[in-house]
Amino acid sequence: MSSNTKEFSEDSFKADVLDSGKPVLVDFWAEWCGPCKMLTPTINEIADDFQGKAVIGKLNVDNHPAIASNYGIRSIPSLLFFKDGKVQNQIMGAVSKSDIEQALNDIID
Repeated sequence: MSSNTKEFSEDSFKADVLDSGKPVLVDFWAEWCGPCKMLTPTINEIADDFQGKAVIGKLNVDNHPAIASNYGIRSIPSLLFFKDGKVQNQIMGAVSKSDIEQALNDIID
């Protein structure tokens, strides 16, 4: 994982995501998910590219099922884009870096 990619958990989700002063991208993933593993390098690149502009991180659905359930995550990878504690956008599946960057840019002031 990139040093700029956060690892979200049930303990940190409120502070790191919901109360963040910056837009947040949460990658819902699992260790056994092939498309999730394919997306990881892209998420790490985006975390580096958007450092200072947005918070980028991953949440393992196997380790934190309550959060995944809370947001209706039924398939992974699922990317949720938060701003001011609210979901602004959702992208499901292994998508291109440019699609993710566009969704982030749409919520960055």
